[in-house]
Amino acid sequence: MWHITKTQASTALLLAVAYACQHERQVRPVLVKRQDSPPTPLSVEESLLVESISNTTLSEWSYYYTHGDHVAGRNRTMADWTADRFAENGLNSSVVTYNVFLNYPINNSLSLIWPNGSTYHPSLEEAVLSEDDTSSYPNRIPIFHGYSASGSATAEYVYVGRGQQVDFERLVELGVPLEGKIAVARYGGLFRGLKVKNAQHYGMVGTVLFTDPGDDGNVTEANGFAAYPDGPARNPTSVQRGSVMFLSTYPGDPTTPGYPSKEGSPRADRSPVVPQIPSIPISYRDAIPILAALDGHGMPGDAVNRTRWVGALNVSYSTGPAPGTMLSLSNLMEDQYTDVWNVIGVINGTNADETIVIGNHRDAWIVGGAADPNSGSAVLVELSKAFGKLLKQGWKPKRNIVLASWDAEEYGLVGSTEWVEEYIPWLAETAISYLNIDVGTSGPHPDIAATPELHTIAIETMKKVFWRDTGRTMYDEWYDESQGEVGVLGSGSDYTAFVHNGISSIDMGSGGGPNDPIYHYHSNFDSYHWMATYGDPGFLTHKSMAQYLTLLAYNLATAEIIPFDLPNYAIQLATYYEALTSTISAASADLDLGPLRDAMYEFTLRTTEVKALEQQALTGASSSLDLLTVVNHKYRDFQRGFISQGGLPNRTFYRHLIFAPGIDTGYAPATFPGITEAVEAGNLTLAAEFVRKTADAILVAAGILKT
Repeated sequence: MWHITKTQASTALLLAVAYACQHERQVRPVLVKRQDSPPTPLSVEESLLVESISNTTLSEWSYYYTHGDHVAGRNRTMADWTADRFAENGLNSSVVTYNVFLNYPINNSLSLIWPNGSTYHPSLEEAVLSEDDTSSYPNRIPIFHGYSASGSATAEYVYVGRGQQVDFERLVELGVPLEGKIAVARYGGLFRGLKVKNAQHYGMVGTVLFTDPGDDGNVTEANGFAAYPDGPARNPTSVQRGSVMFLSTYPGDPTTPGYPSKEGSPRADRSPVVPQIPSIPISYRDAIPILAALDGHGMPGDAVNRTRWVGALNVSYSTGPAPGTMLSLSNLMEDQYTDVWNVIGVINGTNADETIVIGNHRDAWIVGGAADPNSGSAVLVELSKAFGKLLKQGWKPKRNIVLASWDAEEYGLVGSTEWVEEYIPWLAETAISYLNIDVGTSGPHPDIAATPELHTIAIETMKKVFWRDTGRTMYDEWYDESQGEVGVLGSGSDYTAFVHNGISSIDMGSGGGPNDPIYHYHSNFDSYHWMATYGDPGFLTHKSMAQYLTLLAYNLATAEIIPFDLPNYAIQLATYYEALTSTISAASADLDLGPLRDAMYEFTLRTTEVKALEQQALTGASSSLDLLTVVNHKYRDFQRGFISQGGLPNRTFYRHLIFAPGIDTGYAPATFPGITEAVEAGNLTLAAEFVRKTADAILVAAGILKT
């Protein structure tokens, strides 16, 4: 049996740093590349899987998915096509229907009105490009926000930076009037719905969101790069659509919190998670006159002294308001209860009580969606093709494999959440892990975020994949970008419902850096033409990501012992503890963390014990078969212990007490969230309560591992 002292556990605090994957371009320092590592040899079955992945067919799948309207609930044909691909590759395939609340745009308008009565009317449309066929489709999707409220407002307006809670607090401190005004905010930093939520909270009557080229790294027109389609810079008319649900409260159908949405399901009040004020997204081209009209009014942007307040447009980013200068905003939406369709493909394993789920969402805000989500959709179909070749040889995995093509993710993780809510009894009994690929490819740099027990197998699998036919491994490319740091899971994709039911999860993808072509997120220009020309010419990144996901799934489905690294979970807990103590110190708070430290120490002991039991099970002793089952079930179940039945304060969906999306981020994670956010709010009574709850949860997980 292995032992670890409290001193050794404390030393582990220094071994890693939590990394938050956010949905914006990461500007990292230029690093010296490490020496390339040799690839790990493949088994015969692994070789067959890798060789089955074709960039040619990946391109074909991408083309299919990116040439039809597939906004949530509007393309049953595409669901059936996906089910047919799974079936022809040997999977038991079906379409699972849910009846959910969605809304769709009817019309919207926006006008800028100066005190002298002159007006400016933003186009509220993206350019039609002759080079990009889907940009001109008659049924191309107008710009809108999913779950936005219908309504009209005419009022003076205020620029609110990124619309974070701290941005609004700064405006209040500066004496900028907010109530009754319209908010103008730039994208980035937090989920867009929380920008609208914050504006609503401060009594504002509407919100306009725009993308600022200041978030585009070095590839901008100002730096001499031509705009798409003539070059890799952002097209000035591009607009980021998206949901404005209050994602950090709860995801899924807003009218059925905690239970699946079916015909006849009781419907709850949706106001806690959808806005009551209208919002519209616009391009930076349309935003320039609106921002410029505030120059000289209120506080200049530089004097506001807030992070990412000032962008790259030729305006002062002043707060306003400008007396008598108004915005007139109108937004009309059609509310519907409508069917959405998840496609489920199943490969039965020899162990019926162990299951891995692999998922990607299929819906997009646009006709295209070449990166989000259909780079992942193409990978999922290609993975089914690769496993189909093994199945034809009579192969059967040790564990059940479930492939899931989710619908309505974009509105608020709706399809996956409803499915988990329906099947949670079975998932709680059998689920080993959930593997998520969403934006599989929007640039050439791989990235992963995962629960800690998956870090080692996720990293080791990278060493088996050649990256983009470069001769380097995926591991080398990833390490150069990340310096070996695996991200912490927050929210923003379909792993969320799995994590908060205590199921091991990983999210993976590949994106751009500051010197790569601009990815037109949720824009008409996230198209097949953009992907084939700039995002992934030759579909080589698609190919490498497909090989990686396929190999990771294969190893999780076939290994005798589930390849989890439990001691690493203890190390990561220590890292999160370090961040927590820093938060407490910054708040000058007096909080007893003794129960948390003691629970972490107990958990660390149990991880070493179960690791020793794993080694014993692999020795081949007469009782090893029983030990294999014991260890596998402990690995399958331990993370259920971190789940609190009461959830986090005022957001009971989020029940994982080790990590959750930040209440004011929606995407980026908070670790030890119950404690951390209570400390940040100055509520030390609540913080102490969550020290106890979190310690109890860690002890439950430790008890599951106890040998």
